[in-house]
Amino acid sequence: MTTTPTTTPTPTPTPPHDDRNNALEAEILRAPERFRVLTGDRPTGRLHLGHYFGTLRNRVRLQDLGVDTYVIVADYQVLTDRDVAERLAEHVEELVLDHLAAGIDPERSTVFAHSAVPALNQLLLPFLSLVTVPELQRNPTVKDEIAHSRQSSVSGLMFTYPVHQAADILFSKANVVPVGRDQLPHLEVTRTVARRFNERYGQVFPEPAALLSAAPVLLGTDGTKMSKSRGNAIALAATADETARLLKGAKTDADRHITYDPERRPEVSSLVLLAALCLDRDPHEVAAAIGDGGAAALKRTVTEAVNEHLAPLRARRAEYARDRAYVRQVLRTGNARAAARAEATLAEVHEAMGTRY
Repeated sequence: MTTTPTTTPTPTPTPPHDDRNNALEAEILRAPERFRVLTGDRPTGRLHLGHYFGTLRNRVRLQDLGVDTYVIVADYQVLTDRDVAERLAEHVEELVLDHLAAGIDPERSTVFAHSAVPALNQLLLPFLSLVTVPELQRNPTVKDEIAHSRQSSVSGLMFTYPVHQAADILFSKANVVPVGRDQLPHLEVTRTVARRFNERYGQVFPEPAALLSAAPVLLGTDGTKMSKSRGNAIALAATADETARLLKGAKTDADRHITYDPERRPEVSSLVLLAALCLDRDPHEVAAAIGDGGAAALKRTVTEAVNEHLAPLRARRAEYARDRAYVRQVLRTGNARAAARAEATLAEVHEAMGTRY
């Protein structure tokens, strides 16, 4: 009798970025004091559950580990895809409130507004001299942003967006930047700017490493990407009743038996995942517990899980919201701290470039 020889399956190779990311995570855990992080958001509306599970919790984690954390409220960058920045002051305060409620501590993290740090923005001019127009044109993230722009034509601000981000990161001399894979091209521009400046003028800037986010992707209530601008998101500041109403209208499918299958059942699976994240359970277990309960049982489970998980955060947010003077003071303190850092960095740049007259 002949036998068929057995073969050992070839393991799927681990992407190089994943190896580097695991090593970076291990180093941060070992010596968090060696790292500085720059992260942030555009103030275009209240943050939602996608932001919370995608970035906010990780920012608080890094801060609590002892990493020097800078959180930028990128108000100038609102203009990259808008003709005007509407209700900007309100949105800035709401963004700070969301961070405070999530656990960002202004004594340990620097929360600041882009427009309040003039020395940061002065870095843009020498940095623009270090990249070429074709390099900016090839940036896939810029191309995607242009394709989805609200503007009828591309502004210079949008076109040079990656260089603005380089200034945001390098002014603080951050050596770690938490990003999703889609943001890697932007960070590569920052690394290129740092490297070319150092080669041309002398060692001033670190080349920041990417800390890849393992954050889950949560869909909005309409089954598309959760977004402030699409009206399909559940804001962290939403009440329990608002949350219930929004989830009641969430898109599902016709199959009554609930399973966790992101590829075949994305809408149902996103709701299951949201409940699992709030309950700190495996999504397959959550789906199995609902079983044949259908969409109604699924939405009830998700609503209860979200409202229970967010209750402490919402209580903290309401408390901070009653003292707007404190919120503004947090921002003023952060602005001053960031400005001092930016001025010191700009002084180094002037010294290196020979522009101290």
